[in-house]
Amino acid sequence: MATKKLYYDDPYTRIFNASVLKSGKDDNERFYVVLDRTAFYPTGGGQPHDIGTLDSVQVYDVQEIDGEVRHYTSVPVDANHGIVGEIDWEKRFDHMQQHAGQHILSAAFEREFDYKTVSFHLGREICTIDLDTSDLSGEEIMLVENQVNDIILENREIETKWVDAEELSQYPLRKEVSVSKDIRLVIIPDFDYNGCGGTHPDSTGQVSSLKILNWEKQKKNARVYFVCGSRVLKELGMKHQVIQGLSDTLNAPQEALNKTAIKLLQQNKELEKKKNELKTELINDEAAAYMEKAEEIRGRRIVRAIFDNRPVSELQLLAKSITACSGDVIVLFVNESKEKLQFVCAKGDGVEAKMNELVKSVLPLINGNGGGNASVVQGGGEKIIPPETLLETMINNL
Repeated sequence: MATKKLYYDDPYTRIFNASVLKSGKDDNERFYVVLDRTAFYPTGGGQPHDIGTLDSVQVYDVQEIDGEVRHYTSVPVDANHGIVGEIDWEKRFDHMQQHAGQHILSAAFEREFDYKTVSFHLGREICTIDLDTSDLSGEEIMLVENQVNDIILENREIETKWVDAEELSQYPLRKEVSVSKDIRLVIIPDFDYNGCGGTHPDSTGQVSSLKILNWEKQKKNARVYFVCGSRVLKELGMKHQVIQGLSDTLNAPQEALNKTAIKLLQQNKELEKKKNELKTELINDEAAAYMEKAEEIRGRRIVRAIFDNRPVSELQLLAKSITACSGDVIVLFVNESKEKLQFVCAKGDGVEAKMNELVKSVLPLINGNGGGNASVVQGGGEKIIPPETLLETMINNL
């Protein structure tokens, strides 16, 4: 005995009575029941499944498998008496709004620009359609959105009709149907004719409104993000909170936020540039001071130092500045932090030594790793020897 699908008879059915035809566990040890009649819509056609209860037992998933509409429940359902089912109406009606809105949106894109919808996803927060074009303009988006909302405001009837293959030629279908019998059409007269097994409201007015949030290129297609119905108000509320927060933070009215933000970003860019210039001057002054401390060790001019928690990026700049001042100097820096040792080594163009070979000789001492080239290297490892020992080993291994 097949399950009678009440959601096709009346998508507004919220509570229903039923008997259990079958119960058990699937291959994943999930409890499920099959009923003689149900208002629970199973996942399919881009629309998510309903949720709700069967005799107060939570239904968290609904799937149609091998012709069975399986209601997956958190615990087993008592099959020895009649079942009372209740769907989560808020979620069901949301799905109805989004799905009907998608029909209107897809029809509008095809009617205005011949952009066909190649896929549809009804997400928990946002819906998407993929169009068979890689190039969408803001003007096209605005025109289609306005047309969609006009259709919604006109409160046109949304009809459903079961037909056979021979009858299909009577309708200007937006796309070919994927079944050859028991064909269900969802029709907005004089606007959209489409084969669909989902649930929809009985008029476009119940979609309430549609808002396109964004669009982007997706491989060879264009992906359009949108919301309908109560989701539009939710998106508006979230955006209002963000805008109000920005208005308070930037101390500017809503209409001036963009101009104020651009001004602040430009100021920040200029300040960052000035900071880098001053930082470079300080590094160059520091490099000159270290050059005065250069030591003659075994016939080489060496600048060596141990630092405490200094950013390695600064040490790299300092080492390069020193070697730029003099081509015959070697720079050996060790940086000590709470848990590790780091190092930066560099040489001038006139020095015959390979800093990357030096790194290989000292890394085992700290179980470390590093990288670079013959002129400049950096690395780090565990703090298992004193920084003075690491520095002395570098000098001995030159």
